[in-house]
Amino acid sequence: MSADFKGKCALVTGTSGIGLDAGFHLARSGAKVFLGGIDPDLNKAAGDRAAGEGLDISIYQLDVSDELSVRNWLNQIAGETNSLHALVNAAGLQTYGAAEDTSPDEWDRCMNINLRACYLTSHIFYPLLKAAFGASVVHIASVQGHSNQNNVLAYATSKGAVHALTRAMAVDCARDGIRVNSVSPGSIQTPLLEYSASQLAEDGKSIDEMISAFGASHPLGRVGTTAETSSLIAYLCSDAASFITGSDFRIDGGLTAQLGT
Repeated sequence: MSADFKGKCALVTGTSGIGLDAGFHLARSGAKVFLGGIDPDLNKAAGDRAAGEGLDISIYQLDVSDELSVRNWLNQIAGETNSLHALVNAAGLQTYGAAEDTSPDEWDRCMNINLRACYLTSHIFYPLLKAAFGASVVHIASVQGHSNQNNVLAYATSKGAVHALTRAMAVDCARDGIRVNSVSPGSIQTPLLEYSASQLAEDGKSIDEMISAFGASHPLGRVGTTAETSSLIAYLCSDAASFITGSDFRIDGGLTAQLGT
């Protein structure tokens, strides 16, 4: 699915996985993209790749969960645009643990990155979104916000809260012509999925074997790709989705549609 973003600006968080691919997808569709992440090595790799492809992507080093850092980001791009057509909150953290063994620090870190960051960018960049007269915000949630595995207390809670944030923002922001939706991926081939595979590996299985097993649990029999996810994100950010707001879109290969036996 392609959309025309020529003359439009997009802000995307996360310089790996879904965030990285979404930023490049929007740039290839004509957008000026402001892409932010916390890892210097990932940021450099993204910048080198963008330069190699000749794409209009500016890379920024920041902590999306820190208010001052996000406000500095606003100041940095203020001279380049006075409006944002799209905001994609894709930075995320996967944590494992139940109530008994999730530490307060782990809980706070998960909430800060997966939830607080979505609020901070939406709050701080709101004037630029409002100025676009038809902007779109897309929060990356997870199928784990709908139903979840064992030992994902903080992660599942944060993603369920992203769903609630999406609905609340959609109602509030409609008056300013801003649409707000979320995307809930199942297993998508990303560094985050590889991390999950490494944490859950058992019986001597490799990361690739674990990812294959993840894919087999989806009715379509495989994990998804960042390109597939980015296509959905771009659609939601486009004018073609101008009557869609307050919704969550599952891109999970049928994972949450099936009943366990």
